[in-house]
Amino acid sequence: MPAVGPGVNEIRIWEGCGTYRVLYVAKFEEAIYVLHVFEKRSQKTPESHMQLAKGRYADLLRWRKEQR
Repeated sequence: MPAVGPGVNEIRIWEGCGTYRVLYVAKFEEAIYVLHVFEKRSQKTPESHMQLAKGRYADLLRWRKEQR
């Protein structure tokens, strides 16, 4: 999902009670990082969810850099 950041992927889950989306990063060898999980209530993903995932991605990159 390039709109959030390089290496970010999504899983869509369709359940009887709703549709869910998981945004995650699996490009680092030490872990898979889940950035955001939310219930989809419309066709278009609200910008607030995208901004939250982008912010968490930036925080993750900053944190990994500090750990070196």
